Amino acid sequence: MADRIPKAKNNGLTNRSHLRLVPSTSRATVLDLLPPGSFATLENQPNDLPPFQVINCKGGRCLVRQQAWGRFVQWEVAHHRLKSA
Repeated sequence: MADRIPKAKNNGLTNRSHLRLVPSTSRATVLDLLPPGSFATLENQPNDLPPFQVINCKGGRCLVRQQAWGRFVQWEVAHHRLKSA
């Protein structure tokens, strides 16, 4: 009966772990923590433009808005372009 049970294919893999650590080639700069509800300014933002309200930051991108734009108008900006106000 044991002869009829198919063996799992190994595909050339061994039983060892295949986790490979890749050395980091460049160090990322430390970014300001921009929690939702906080305010931030853009690099080179004019002085007469009020700060943007941060809606959400994820994966290096932030959704921001101006309070005068309304609740459903948002702008996606790269996190590195923002600075906490």
